[in-house]
Amino acid sequence: MRSDPEAPARWGELNAPAHWRAIDFISDLHLQAGEPATAQAFRRYLQGCQADALLILGDLFEVWIGDDLLDAAPAERATEPEYDFLAGICADLRAFSARRALYVMHGNRDFLLGSRFAAASGATLLDDPTLLHWNNQRVLLSHGDAWCLGDRDYLEFRAQVRSPGWQTAFLQRPLAERAALARGLRAQSEARKQDPSQDWADVDPATASDWLQASGAATLVHGHTHQPARHELGDGRQRLVLSDWDLDASPARAEALRLEATGGWQRIALAA
Repeated sequence: MRSDPEAPARWGELNAPAHWRAIDFISDLHLQAGEPATAQAFRRYLQGCQADALLILGDLFEVWIGDDLLDAAPAERATEPEYDFLAGICADLRAFSARRALYVMHGNRDFLLGSRFAAASGATLLDDPTLLHWNNQRVLLSHGDAWCLGDRDYLEFRAQVRSPGWQTAFLQRPLAERAALARGLRAQSEARKQDPSQDWADVDPATASDWLQASGAATLVHGHTHQPARHELGDGRQRLVLSDWDLDASPARAEALRLEATGGWQRIALAA
């Protein structure tokens, strides 16, 4: 029996221009200063991307403690080199968005991305979920974490940190305090991943089908699970899962999913 926390009722809308020829989707890069190989691969991708638009479906960053990190004082940047790294990624995105359309959806690690980030990067922030309209195609987009119904502990945590009250209180804390809290949460998350008693939770297929039926889309594209695959959902519906990026893994992982104007889907390996 499902316990869907959000009934299929509302989604954002993105109406793509008819002249676009290709759209790229990526997610779960988890960019951080401590993993420069992944950041370098991302920069190479941005420089060479030939798609008309890039849609990043969550967890672009490993952590984002608030837009005001972009305006940190020199003394704060000296103690937290991550701030300069994140500002550099925003500058890379700004250069990309000057020539291509750029959209970013919140993930479970960077749900505090806001208007200051959007201005610095040139990105348009997307609702989760968002229904993409492109010519005769309707594609439902999500990060995917809200529909992993088997991960009840995470869903309780998600409900807490997505509440306006929690976010207001968190953002009122000094940057250094927020950074320390974020490091603690990341350590807990990594420990949980290594715990063999923890079951891996996937997006609930019935919930995905319900949202597709409600939105009139045949395809759901999402990230979060780090399990790239294509899942048939019946009645002509499918679920396409994006790859995470980890250039330090063996084998290295980095991939974009491209949708062509003809309706064809192509996975593009980027971990050369």
